[in-house]
Amino acid sequence: MDIENVNIKADRPSIEVARRRLKQRIMEARRRGVPFLKVIHGYGSTGKGGALKDALRKSLRYRKREGLVQQYIYGERWGPFDEASRRLLDEFPGLARDRDYGRKNPGITIVQLRQGD
Repeated sequence: MDIENVNIKADRPSIEVARRRLKQRIMEARRRGVPFLKVIHGYGSTGKGGALKDALRKSLRYRKREGLVQQYIYGERWGPFDEASRRLLDEFPGLARDRDYGRKNPGITIVQLRQGD
């Protein structure tokens, strides 16, 4: 099972543009039946976290409440030592082929989309 990449940080958008872009990509992916997204948001130029990362992760919490997102796993947790990651791989073992799996990458978030509706 592959994960579709969504590179939000590529052109350094404002937070508001990035939020809109993320929601649009989630809606498009759901329409196409894509089960997983890897949101590439970066982790801030200082390496201590950035406004874009924080804003998009907050946005994902809203999307989950709206029923668009099933779950999300922060990149720094995406690996064999995280319970949510292990449960997801039990159901979808092919996700272990993701190049960021186990790399503790804070610049990404793995998103499982809610299907149906």
